[in-house]
Amino acid sequence: QVQLVESGGGLVQAGDSLRLSCAASGRTVSRDAMGWFRQAPGKEREFVAGIRWSTYYADSVKGRFTISRDNAKNTVYLSMNSLKPEDTAVYYCADKPHDGRSFALSRVNEYDYWGQGTQVTVSS
Repeated sequence: QVQLVESGGGLVQAGDSLRLSCAASGRTVSRDAMGWFRQAPGKEREFVAGIRWSTYYADSVKGRFTISRDNAKNTVYLSMNSLKPEDTAVYYCADKPHDGRSFALSRVNEYDYWGQGTQVTVSS
């Protein structure tokens, strides 16, 4: 079975940094498209960052967040700097197996596998 397990969330102050991890099993993260999404209470799930051959970011996090992979550990990371209260949300890791078709990395419904999420809370 495919499993994605997020970790690294917590309570931090505005301006602090966090690194989230997504440990995958049943899929190879170096071969798939991977994404990070977030969802705040009462809001829709939104795209944060994605990686396939290149990296892609939402405008709201561009310049502050970095998505990366450690192929030896089969793990995807989201490094977050200069955190703001509006970054508060549950952060989810997602996996899109590559079937040779082009797709939009930022679309929620394109991904086949999801983790259970990790909470990030930023206080002011």
